[in-house]
Amino acid sequence: MQRFAVLQLTGCAGCEVSLLNAEEWVDQHELVYMPLVTSAYSIPEVDLLLVTGSVQTDEDLYKLRRAVRRAKKVVAVGTCAISGGVLNLGDRDEIRELFFAEESRYHLPKLLPRCRPIDTVVSVDQYLPGCPPTPELFMALLFDPPDFKIAQTVCEECDRKKHKKMRPAHLIGFQHGTVLPDICLINQGYLCIGVSTRGGCRALCTRAGQPCVGCRGASNAFIEKGSKKWFATIQRIFSKMTDIPAHEIEAALRSPQLSLFLSQFSDYASKEPQPRLKAKVL
Repeated sequence: MQRFAVLQLTGCAGCEVSLLNAEEWVDQHELVYMPLVTSAYSIPEVDLLLVTGSVQTDEDLYKLRRAVRRAKKVVAVGTCAISGGVLNLGDRDEIRELFFAEESRYHLPKLLPRCRPIDTVVSVDQYLPGCPPTPELFMALLFDPPDFKIAQTVCEECDRKKHKKMRPAHLIGFQHGTVLPDICLINQGYLCIGVSTRGGCRALCTRAGQPCVGCRGASNAFIEKGSKKWFATIQRIFSKMTDIPAHEIEAALRSPQLSLFLSQFSDYASKEPQPRLKAKVL
């Protein structure tokens, strides 16, 4: 029986809840540490260490460095552990500019100087992206079934059909308009980036009418190529399927509501102290 632990750093515990929603591991894996459900005060030696949340405090840094010494394998789980999550937005210059753009906004909370993903501190053996990863992905991580396959993109898992004659001229906001069933969200004018986002989530958002925002990070085609190629590809897709001006797409892609997840598309390539190779990403 494999012993594993879940180390919770600064985050929302959504990944832990997703893991608990999957029951298949209970009889075959021994969970020896997870503050959300166990009363243990320290992490014993384990076969697998799942790390959620980002390195935001000195306590996070201490716990992370201490825990990895006792683990045979370390997995960064979720957006916060992989790219810093919501708190990492404070490190991005374009977000700071937007945050302080309105002169009428006073007494704002102080943005902390740095928020780091965990692989800037310790070595990571594997990455499990998602916000949170689905229970099925947790099971694939824990059991590593030989027949488990992940779709290359979210678009491959979505049943919505593309229509060549539907060419919107402008984007529709995320909370606007009536979503038509069974028709590609791009055809309807929504900024959906499932065509370049890593699959494996079963397209839960797009099937329900919510455009993909990229929480699973870049597909294998872009992980090792950097964000410029990804942005160029998205532009080509929208120019092929819509009549929406390129500058409108560009502005939307760099908007605050997408920055949390799309930052991952640039964070995987050329990462120090270790590159994020596609072979490490589930």
